[in-house]
Amino acid sequence: MKNKTTLLIMAAGMGSRFGSLKQITPLGPHKKALLHYTIYDAVQAGFDKIVFIIRESFAEEFKNFVGKYAENLVETVYCYQDMNKLPGGLPPIEREKPWGTAHAIWCAKDAIHEPFAALNADDFYGSDAFVKAHDFLAANQNEKEYCLIGYRLASTLSENGTVSRGVCEVDKDYYLTAVTECTKIGTLPDGTIKDEELGKVLNPDDVVSMNFWGFMPTVFGEIEKQFQEFYPQNKDNLKSEFYIPKVVDQVLKEKAAKVKVLKTDAKWFGITYKEDTPGVNAALAAFDAEGKYSNL
Repeated sequence: MKNKTTLLIMAAGMGSRFGSLKQITPLGPHKKALLHYTIYDAVQAGFDKIVFIIRESFAEEFKNFVGKYAENLVETVYCYQDMNKLPGGLPPIEREKPWGTAHAIWCAKDAIHEPFAALNADDFYGSDAFVKAHDFLAANQNEKEYCLIGYRLASTLSENGTVSRGVCEVDKDYYLTAVTECTKIGTLPDGTIKDEELGKVLNPDDVVSMNFWGFMPTVFGEIEKQFQEFYPQNKDNLKSEFYIPKVVDQVLKEKAAKVKVLKTDAKWFGITYKEDTPGVNAALAAFDAEGKYSNL
């Protein structure tokens, strides 16, 4: 029997940026945002429900912008990343910056009781990624096995500047063993891909994380446990963030769960730089020429 599956879209970070070019510029032949493509691909892949993590301060704008589109296609739930709501009932701290992706995911715990995928709101992940994530989650019966969609590094770069990527290490069975955060990856004039921060040459075929995870509900307990340790060490740093890759890394170290890396040949798109927009438009137009997204 297949599991019900949910897609959790982390959009709370859009609060401070909402109305910016990156978030609402109409893209491609359909003049839609990248988030519309995410919703379309998820529904086509078979996800049964979409949960949006947003900030209450821009809920109505968000629902008008994209929520109504989702509601017409699939069960849709809205959750709020409330900075006053912390794991373990810890006391809130006056700060403007959200607590990060792991806290965002935890804020959806009351709305998700089934296997779920989690990803960023402002990236294009490609239909193959959604199919692979959905099929893994629909079949998974092991509450301590998660997944990560792994992209080919060369398929995730920008021609207009450096990018940050999590470079994955896997074992022979393609289970994740480590993720190294490389924060300044660029392509040299001779085509070499290099992390300029570490001075390390990378392989175009290296598998990287684009923050597209598949989880079982057990991850909520892991997040809560780790936040208890994170909070006292970071409560005075108002810019500190509690990131989901760090949670997963600790889970792996403690052998509390395994993470299967599911390779995809999909090309990731994102507007890291304003100059990326024409390339994204061209890529979406090419899909349209193939007849893809004709019903978007």
